[in-house]
Amino acid sequence: MKALILHENITPSTTATPTKERKTYRVSIEDAPKPAPQAGEALVRMTAAALNHRDEWIRKGQYARIREGVILGSDGCGVVEKVASEADEHWIGEEVVLNPSLGWGANPRVQDRNYSILGLPQNGTFAEYCTVPVQNLFAKPPHLSAAEAAALPLAALTAYRAVRTHGEVGEGTRLLVTGIGGGVAQFAAQFAVALGASVYATSGDDAKLQTAKERLGIKGGVNYRSEDWHKTLLAEAGEFDCIIDSAVGDSLDTLIGLLTMGGRYVFYGATNGRPPTLNVQTIFWKQLRLQGSTMGNDAEFGAMLDFITEKRLCPMLDSVRPFEEIGAAFEAMSSGAQFGKIVVTFSHEG
Repeated sequence: MKALILHENITPSTTATPTKERKTYRVSIEDAPKPAPQAGEALVRMTAAALNHRDEWIRKGQYARIREGVILGSDGCGVVEKVASEADEHWIGEEVVLNPSLGWGANPRVQDRNYSILGLPQNGTFAEYCTVPVQNLFAKPPHLSAAEAAALPLAALTAYRAVRTHGEVGEGTRLLVTGIGGGVAQFAAQFAVALGASVYATSGDDAKLQTAKERLGIKGGVNYRSEDWHKTLLAEAGEFDCIIDSAVGDSLDTLIGLLTMGGRYVFYGATNGRPPTLNVQTIFWKQLRLQGSTMGNDAEFGAMLDFITEKRLCPMLDSVRPFEEIGAAFEAMSSGAQFGKIVVTFSHEG
């Protein structure tokens, strides 16, 4: 089968004093053995897979425990071709979405210490075939194409947990979603709008804010590159019940200042790093909740798909390309110009 495989490059250090060699990585489409399902697993003939920034961070060496030779990819949709157990044969021929959460554990509130995500360390979805535990198979929402369904797993699950479980977003909630150009942020806004929330957003790109208004139904937003953007946002929207963020960094104090009494700040990443300051007085006086969030449990994945089916939501796709063009897809994602998920499809020719 054809698969996108990660390889390590070794670049000697350029410092005057010899130090440890710096690791970089490359990806290439290669022939790989077709996997066989082990006990409790299913073999899925992949139809489509979607890129995430996680894949790009791995490619750049900006991720923990990177494994040489791994097949990347956390998102995917396909058809079950084979199962290891007779008890699971009812899955054969079914069109499925793969839940990328592996080994969440028994506690729905937090993942097990051995939890992992499909695509590292276990081989992922950027291949013509992929094996996953049968419990990670979920029926594809019938109103979605394979490409649309493939765009859901990682980003939509992360957004659903942030919005519903931790953000407690519902009818009338005033919600701010930062960085609306990102996949998780777009799902979070889309879910919240469907729940009846009043949703606003930030972005460093005015065009993306306008697209979010037109296609996601948000009420408004501001460019965070503009002077006193937070004051503009307060004047436009007032204080927020909940903020969903992935940047943190030096914007944290500004963001918690936008929350109303008893507000909730939910963050699922920290692309801008650690905050240089933390206004603890505001946090305790307003009785704010600061909540970290990562992926989601199996029940939340099923609930997310049910919600998408009930509301007939469709993910925003930036582009759909053949698997052979996945290198260009990585470059497009790295540029940050896309709005919506980038998906690759498999032809299985030959």
